[in-house]
Parts: sequence; C-alpha cells; structure tokens
Amino acid sequence: MVKNISILGSTGSIGTAALDVISRHSDKFNVVGLTAYSNISKLVEQIHEYSPEIVCVQSNDLAIELRKQISKEVEIVIGEEGLCNVASYSKTDVTLTAVVGIAGLKPTIEALKAKKDIALANKETLVVAGQLIKQLAKENNCRLLPVDSEHSAIFQCLNGENAKSISKIIVTASGGAFRDKTREEMKSLNVDDALKHPNWSMGDKVTVDCATLMNKGFEVMEAHWFFDVPYDDIEVLIHKESVIHSLIEFNDGSVLAQLGVPDMRGPIQYALNYPNGRLDLPIKKLDLLEFGKLHFEAPDNKRFPCLQFAYEVGKQGGTYPAVLNAANEVANELFRKRVIDFLEIEKTIRTTLDAHDSINDPNLEQILQANEWARKYSFQVIENQLKSKI
Repeated sequence: MVKNISILGSTGSIGTAALDVISRHSDKFNVVGLTAYSNISKLVEQIHEYSPEIVCVQSNDLAIELRKQISKEVEIVIGEEGLCNVASYSKTDVTLTAVVGIAGLKPTIEALKAKKDIALANKETLVVAGQLIKQLAKENNCRLLPVDSEHSAIFQCLNGENAKSISKIIVTASGGAFRDKTREEMKSLNVDDALKHPNWSMGDKVTVDCATLMNKGFEVMEAHWFFDVPYDDIEVLIHKESVIHSLIEFNDGSVLAQLGVPDMRGPIQYALNYPNGRLDLPIKKLDLLEFGKLHFEAPDNKRFPCLQFAYEVGKQGGTYPAVLNAANEVANELFRKRVIDFLEIEKTIRTTLDAHDSINDPNLEQILQANEWARKYSFQVIENQLKSKI
C-alpha cells in the first residue's frame, strides 16, 4: 500500500532528504502536503515535482507570490493554522515534522488528534510537551517514529527486543564545531565558526545547538520520552567519527549499536517505511577499515554546561523544559545574528531558568504561557547583558 506523506518543513535539510527518499521509492510513497516558512523558490520546485494537494507558507504575501508562480491546482494555507491543516490533512498517513523550534508543537498535536502517525524530526515537541504528546499518541493509537539519527538507532536496536530489559541508553554526540576548543578560545569564536559542523549537514539553528551541546541535551530529553527510560539511565558519549549513532546496554550485559556513515536519509527511510523494512538508497557503505579506530570520551560539562541544563530540567519537569527551549531559541537566534557572544547563550539560559517558577503537570496553555514568558525574559536578560558592556 502506498503511504501518503505530509512534510512540515519540506525546504529544509530534513525535508529535502525525505523528498529524495520518496523520489527513489515512488511506488511506496506519495506526497500530499508540504510546508515552507519563506523559501518560495524551493517550494515551487517541489510543487511541480511532487504535486501535493495542500501547501503552507508563513504569510499572506508569500501565499500570493506562490500562487503567481505555480500552475498546478493546489490548496494554499497560511501560518500556524495552515501548518496544522497540512499536519492533519485528511489523506495523510504519516506526518513528518521537520520544522524547527516550538513551531512544531501545535501541528504535531493536531496531527495526533487526526490519528496520523508522526515521523518526528522536531526535537522541541517532546522536549517541551513530552507527557502530553505521549498521551495523545496512546489515546489515538498513533505511532511516534523517531527521525533523529540517535533515536532511530535506539529504535532499530530495540526491534525484536523487550524494552523492559534495557539497562542503559548511550546516546553518541559528535561534539559539534567547538568540541576541541577551550573556554578561553570560545570567547572569540563567532557564528561562522559554530556553523562548521565536522560531520553533519544541518540547518543553522541545530548546528549552533550542536556547538553548545544543547542539541544533545534535547536528544537526552527526547530519549526519555521515546523509550520511557529514566534520565539516570541515559548516558552521552562524545564520538567524533559519528559512525555509531547510539547504543543500548541490556540487563544481561549485552550492548547493541547501530552504525552507518552520517546520512539522514537512512533514519528517514526507516521511519517513513516502518514497519515494512528497509529501502535501497545510494548511501555510502560503511568501511571500518577506512576509519581504523573509533574514539569515545565523556562530555565536559564545565566547557558545555547546556547538556547538564537539559538533564536538570528534564528531571524537574513541569514548565521548566518549555523555558529551557524558549531561552535557548532566543539566545541561539541572537548569536546567529551576531548580537551576543557564544558563551552568552548558556548565560541567558541559566539566568532565565533561575528566574522561573515552574508549574507541575502543565496543560498545553500553561506550556505555551511559559514559553512566552521565557522569550520575553530572555530578551530582557540579553538587553541587560548588552547594556553592561557599554
């Protein structure tokens, strides 16, 4: 049976990789929905190639411009409501959420309410509302399918295993662009330096998150929700080659790992085609002799405190995760805009977390309120930091 796919964030790195997988297996997949924030030229190309029935852009002006450039019959929707419409589109079987940030939360919720399986590449959805998302998935009998390479690796290693026999999950990290830098060196490094990821090709926001290790912290929080494993049983290892994508240690002492060259098409195809097996793809085959040695080391929480923030916040729960994510989004963006220095990202996050009064077991409205509060507070923190430099 052909699966109908909607892709939220189709012009980004995950979205384009997913469309490449779909192109190579058009007998298995059909595109019914696409969304882009503002990359109209790329979206026009995708509409002409894949003939979706519904597409979403960020604004009415972009919708008008898009309509001028396409000849195909396609419904054009706008903004957050439009994202939700595409995510929950009636003909969709699997919604791939690849938008960045908390923008992915509401569309994922609407897709689950519409009983769509979710291929999840948007970390923030589980980070800020893991309990709510898991509950909705269970109530609506929907699959949550991991797309991140680390969680896909764990998911693949668990295939045929009893999840209750897990002793420990080991999530690997490349270490990002600054993995070998000292704190003193980080003071003078800028966004261009942070975006030079050693192994993966990703969007700018995620690449900066890799440089702070916040991305890995988010993945620890995701792993907790995906696999129902306590935080104390989730370990992070720096693995510079990015060959082993994650490992599971079982109660009998056995360790399973999933290996492969860094290529997001691998985990994407596994999620989209699940549970129907693996698909042929022109991905470079892993040659261990080419690497010779694989290296591992513990993360340095003194150099990269954002990873520890994630553990702390994950254990505390409540609205702290929403605040962590919002403060990080604000600081990350202002670093990319060259407003603040690299080390001010972590300072902004820490200050905002310390000022927050968390609400236990929050509902969606309370999560979104915490998000808004944290964004405003983070901007104020940064403004104060800038004033102190004058």
